[in-house]
Amino acid sequence: MRQLLFISYYFPPSGGPGVQRTLKFVKYLPQFGWQPTVLTVDPKHASYPNVDTSLEAEVPSGVEVIRTKSWDPYSNYARLMGKSKDEVVGVSFAGESDPGPLQKVGRWIRANIFIPDARVGWVPFALTKARSVLQKQHFDAVVTTGPPHSTHLIGLRLAGGRGVPQIPWLADFRDPWTQSDYYQDLPVTRIALAADRRLEQRVLSKANRVVVRSPTMKRMLRSQVARDYELVMNGFDPADFDESTYARGDGIVIRHLGNMPAARNPDALWRALRRLEDIRGDVRVELVGSVDPVIVQAAEQQGVGAHVTVGPYVDHAEAIRLMKSADILLLVVNNVKGAEGIMTGKLFEYMAAGRPVLGIGPVDGDAAEAIGRVSAGEMFDYDDAAGVSRFLAEYVDAVRSGKIVTGASWEASQAYSRVSQCKDLSEILTQMTRGGQTTRSDR
Repeated sequence: MRQLLFISYYFPPSGGPGVQRTLKFVKYLPQFGWQPTVLTVDPKHASYPNVDTSLEAEVPSGVEVIRTKSWDPYSNYARLMGKSKDEVVGVSFAGESDPGPLQKVGRWIRANIFIPDARVGWVPFALTKARSVLQKQHFDAVVTTGPPHSTHLIGLRLAGGRGVPQIPWLADFRDPWTQSDYYQDLPVTRIALAADRRLEQRVLSKANRVVVRSPTMKRMLRSQVARDYELVMNGFDPADFDESTYARGDGIVIRHLGNMPAARNPDALWRALRRLEDIRGDVRVELVGSVDPVIVQAAEQQGVGAHVTVGPYVDHAEAIRLMKSADILLLVVNNVKGAEGIMTGKLFEYMAAGRPVLGIGPVDGDAAEAIGRVSAGEMFDYDDAAGVSRFLAEYVDAVRSGKIVTGASWEASQAYSRVSQCKDLSEILTQMTRGGQTTRSDR
């Protein structure tokens, strides 16, 4: 077994989509000859947008998890706002609707003081622990994964070799850095942006390998630093899906799982439902997770608010059950610059669930290409209410004639299995530690 130090801020009991990629890598890498040791933040000192304690059971018993303290600016911000930390994490610094004066100050501080992100307070604690661990134990490679991209600063410091042996370093980019969509919501000064880009460029230049999760991300990062980038896409864990099958219920349930910031407002769906007076009474849209009030208001403005319900965040197992029992699964790609490169983790679980996917986003983007490749459903542009209307009308006609409409087949969805992707990552790590170049065709 080769030994791997895997450094990640998000790890169970953290929940939500951000933790899935790391958790599944850690779960399946031992099958391919790599034994991970995880370095992460102590939950008592962490800022998690979601908590899902059920995920802790998926961490293999043989995996050592090392946790450290962190300085957390969200605690201070919450006290200033008179709220609990859970109420402000992941929202108040960037995504609140109609921010007041204190929220605006918070956003400015987040954008221009906490560079590259508000979890940078974890870096000194994690770096000290990483150096200690590397001095005591042999490791063949180090992986850092972001966001938060401040995690990559730990790898950057370790690559400098101060007090630790030189170890090959792989930087895993789950999302873009300075080209991420949330930058559009932050009042970033030119000085802060320049500083952030310098950090990004140093990480991209110094890492022995850089892994990304979509073809568009490769092109985006090449505009920052011209080098080879490895593609390891997101996916689904076959072990999360049991043999239960879909059964038709009363009405038609269109379901979205996960957070819905304002940038994910499915306006084309609201306008389509307004058009479809003859079938609207049979349709219910369920939004499960944190939903920006702007989205519900948009549905109400179109006169379809009575057909929309909002439910709280659910754990991962329940999310899978809700996916498999939906009539139609709603996928909305953030309507932001660079949207063509966004591929949310739930897309692949939607595919594995086997239900038709109604996608709203760039029709020439990475998500649309993946949906089309496995016949999972259809993607419509943000303003294509006519296309969404046609999709829903065809579904209703099929149901009324007694047909069961499906999405991707289980066999086709296997192209996005987490097990297969861990095999890809293990090959990259092995080549990296041998000092060779990879020969994978998707470089």
